[in-house]
Amino acid sequence: MRTGPINEQLKSLTEDLKNKGHKDSSKLLLRLANDLRKPTRQRRVVNLSKINRYTKDGETIVVPGKVLATGELDHVVTIAAWQFSEQAIDKIEKSKSKALQISELINDDIKGKRVRIFG
Repeated sequence: MRTGPINEQLKSLTEDLKNKGHKDSSKLLLRLANDLRKPTRQRRVVNLSKINRYTKDGETIVVPGKVLATGELDHVVTIAAWQFSEQAIDKIEKSKSKALQISELINDDIKGKRVRIFG
């Protein structure tokens, strides 16, 4: 039987995602809540090289897991994730892209338009 995350911040985030997802009828937010409730070993880990390869300039993506620093970004992307390595944040900022926590993204008024779950 799955019990969900132990981390209090992650519990709070998944509840916020679920509540806002139901309120706004947003499949994106409900899917993120479900993905973040998975065990740590099943969460996504994505390198910047993969983000660079599969995204377009100006796109917004959400990684329900961790973003690592392997690779470079050669275009501007907004990346929201549960966690970032310190080196990944440095590389994202150097490429003039944005790194956001998922909680910051849901405070914006997103409905799932022009936002992709990645990883």
